[in-house]
Amino acid sequence: MNQSGIVLVLGIRPDVIRASIIIRELRSRLGKSFKLIWSGQHYSDNLKDVFFRELGLSAPEIELGISGANDAELVSSMISELSKVLVEENPAAVVFLGDTNTVTGSIAAAQLNIPIIHIEGCMRSYDWRMPEEKYRTIADHLSDLIYAYIDEYKAQGVAEGIPTENIMVSGNPIVDVLQEYFLSGKLRMTPQNFNELLRDKYRVIDEEFLLMTCHRRENVENNDALQNIFNLAGGSTRKVLFPAGYRTQKMLKEFNISLPDNLVMVDPVGYLELLELMCASKGILTDSGTVVEEAAVLGIPTIQMRTATERPQVYECGASIKFDPFAPCENKALLEKLEKLRGSMWHHPFGDGKASYRIVEDIITRFENSNYRGHQPSKYAPFSTKSFMSEK
Repeated sequence: MNQSGIVLVLGIRPDVIRASIIIRELRSRLGKSFKLIWSGQHYSDNLKDVFFRELGLSAPEIELGISGANDAELVSSMISELSKVLVEENPAAVVFLGDTNTVTGSIAAAQLNIPIIHIEGCMRSYDWRMPEEKYRTIADHLSDLIYAYIDEYKAQGVAEGIPTENIMVSGNPIVDVLQEYFLSGKLRMTPQNFNELLRDKYRVIDEEFLLMTCHRRENVENNDALQNIFNLAGGSTRKVLFPAGYRTQKMLKEFNISLPDNLVMVDPVGYLELLELMCASKGILTDSGTVVEEAAVLGIPTIQMRTATERPQVYECGASIKFDPFAPCENKALLEKLEKLRGSMWHHPFGDGKASYRIVEDIITRFENSNYRGHQPSKYAPFSTKSFMSEK
């Protein structure tokens, strides 16, 4: 049976954002030899479709529609449904990104002996409570090729026994997306539209505010942790704008947690609106790895509300402060530290704005040479001199 090309499997909205340039370039250059598969892990319009529209991307060629009431059912559905598609498509390689239930589809590809590529590989929080830690580790150790964002991540993979030649240091595609789509003005709202949004939706008029996001399972499904997070938000003298995921809203009701008077909660928002809120805010409270990266690139200080993170570089470069929801500190002192970070200058380590193109060029070169396990030269220089592209 002839191999049909490359498939990229995604399942959550941050992955659509991060992979948007990669999707665009692979579609443009490979045509029908590329297909995007959407798992269905995030299914409602404001969790998926709006992101495709705002980023100017066509809908996925294939939707799996996975379902389940818990992780076991979702993962089982993911492996089963993707396996059927892979048997039919017989791709030359399957590309995954990130660390969600969707990347457990790498098991289906491995069972069929289809080469696996993992973008965002070798990140580690070393917190085994997190499902994401398990999933990203599984995907990395099944992969034939890993794109790690920085040298530190590659070193972590090599320390686990992953061959150094299987890991390319690429840089982080989120830098490319922010530079090309948002900082260039392609996605930005007009000042008038944004002021109307703040006034009508968030009830903010000429008022400085903080932005908050909170969705991680270990936070929102623990009464004490969630209460500590809202105590932190309530300790600010500023208004706190909070686009809240549906699971977070559900758990707030179940735990009977009252919202602080200074907090405005709304349903999940599109990527454009979130970026505008980030840039207009005086700081961000978040447990999102993607948001702390974006904020570091955009020069916005953050408090990262997590016990452990796979992105400690945001602390090291001076862009973020740690808040452990399970061991809360003095909220006032922490919020004062956030205020002091405003206007600080830091150099983020996440990339040079070429990661997406570097990854696409490397994938296509390998595809055209039918050699995913061996290196083929690329016209794009590696992001790091320590990547295997310069070692071969």
